[in-house]
Amino acid sequence: MAASQAKEGQTKPNSRQYKGEHHTNPWLFSSVIGFFAGMIWGIVRWLFFEMKFTLELPGFIVDPFFKSSFLKTGWGYVVGIAFYVVFSILAAMLYKVLLGKLRGPWPGILYGLGWWLILFVLLGPITGMSRQITVAGWNTLFSELCIFLLWGLFIGYSIAFEFTDEASREPIGAH
Repeated sequence: MAASQAKEGQTKPNSRQYKGEHHTNPWLFSSVIGFFAGMIWGIVRWLFFEMKFTLELPGFIVDPFFKSSFLKTGWGYVVGIAFYVVFSILAAMLYKVLLGKLRGPWPGILYGLGWWLILFVLLGPITGMSRQITVAGWNTLFSELCIFLLWGLFIGYSIAFEFTDEASREPIGAH
């Protein structure tokens, strides 16, 4: 009898078919997105530093708090990437609050551009996080800009897709 019910298109009560109960915790989701953004793009930043595309240390965010000699060691790279992950989690939560309702890739790209401007043009040189824009060099500026644009795109598009994509909330087979 159970086989005949399944054949008729009936589903079990606990199936994943939409029942109006799809709710994503925005803070947990933003934290997870921020974690992966920090890990992925923190490691990419480290690779760019190792390949001499950028002169900024992977731990440039914590440069005002740690000695540069420590940040140039293996453990310094780990600390730098870990703080980049924490920064990315906070940035993803901020994105959800400020721009979470916007659709498409452009808000995320502009968000990444905004953070690049803050960290490499405005506050970074003042606090000692990054070099002056006139000293950094074109390779560093463009490499960091590209990383931050992709980082912002990753955060923004992931959050926008989850919280504005209504197709994921439709019943199975409705597409």
